[in-house]
Amino acid sequence: MSTEYGDMRAILYDTTPKHKKNFIELAQSGKYDSVTFHRVIEDFMIQTGDLATRPGSTQEDAVDYTIEAEFVDTLFHKKGALAAARQGDQINPKRASSGSQFYIVQGTVLSREELTIDMRKLNDGVGQLLQRDNYDSVREELLSLYNSQQFDAYTQKLMSLKPELEEKLGIKVEKSYAPERLEAYTTKGGAPHLDDTYTVFGEVIDGFDVIDSIAAQPTGARAIEKPNQDIYMVVDVEEVSKKKITQQFGYEFPVQ
Repeated sequence: MSTEYGDMRAILYDTTPKHKKNFIELAQSGKYDSVTFHRVIEDFMIQTGDLATRPGSTQEDAVDYTIEAEFVDTLFHKKGALAAARQGDQINPKRASSGSQFYIVQGTVLSREELTIDMRKLNDGVGQLLQRDNYDSVREELLSLYNSQQFDAYTQKLMSLKPELEEKLGIKVEKSYAPERLEAYTTKGGAPHLDDTYTVFGEVIDGFDVIDSIAAQPTGARAIEKPNQDIYMVVDVEEVSKKKITQQFGYEFPVQ
């Protein structure tokens, strides 16, 4: 994927054959060429693939089909993941993918605690704890941190109350997490809240700096998130052996 900020090279997964086939067909037909990155959110993802964003195109040029979801346990939203965009669950309960739009994850690096603690349970438990009379000062501290938008400090304070939840209320907030996901999210980063709800069908293996450069571009209003200056891409497809990919880019394919 070539852009004015450099090239990204990605592999497509054999374990998501419908998405792989569709992407290759669109790319080889030239339909992805001159499409823009129309939605950019720093520390989250960069989205592209809307055929109606090509110069001279209209909304009628957008694809009118979806692709059946292909969720695979070993595929997740680490940095560089290619995943299919889709409509929301309310109108798309089967979570079918857009026929052309996809996003590339930038994400953020997360701590082990952020991944292995059930934040909903933690919040509910702290709410119960704060109802006790001897927690007035803790309640005031949390309220102050939240109102001043010090969200990292607010989250850390919540986590510091975990031992008291377990001891005084018997509430367990830890959750299991797959080792490979834990390793990726605590080193390279990603967007784990999207896991198992959007189809991941490939990953960038070279050009991570390009993801960062595009994600850093200024955009319009928060509800729009469109870059102020159009960012175009051109997509080429090449069939390369796994051995050559490993030799050239150091990417190790998982053992089947």
